[in-house]
Amino acid sequence: MRAEGEQQDWTRHRREVFETKERALHAARDAEHEKATAMIREGVARFEQAGIPPVPLRARPYRGSGTIRTSLTGWYLKQDRSLAVDREGHYYVMRVDGGLRARVQGATPAPGFAPLIVGRGARDGDTFRLEELLEMRLQDPVPA
Repeated sequence: MRAEGEQQDWTRHRREVFETKERALHAARDAEHEKATAMIREGVARFEQAGIPPVPLRARPYRGSGTIRTSLTGWYLKQDRSLAVDREGHYYVMRVDGGLRARVQGATPAPGFAPLIVGRGARDGDTFRLEELLEMRLQDPVPA
């Protein structure tokens, strides 16, 4: 009986540790997103002050080629047009389902969590600090 009680205590303790770590990860991610969103909004204001107009944003399908129309307007953050921001300071990964319906009607990616380090953990090794990426686009905007 005692072993069973110890097992339950151990299981409860492990669950509590896991939940605590999970809450800490979510809090850190939320804090990073808030900081990054503030930077994006500042960057958008700088784009507008510099007279860099927002462009209609297009997304790439997960599979296949070409681009898909979206209802978004904003600025691309990378030359390959894989990341963008809109006027409200939302951050987008410009990938959508590329089915026939999306190709005909268009599709809009959902805004994502804005990171302070763009591309962290990506396979291509293309990593930028968000503030550097915004500054690069201020100096060299991606055309429509």
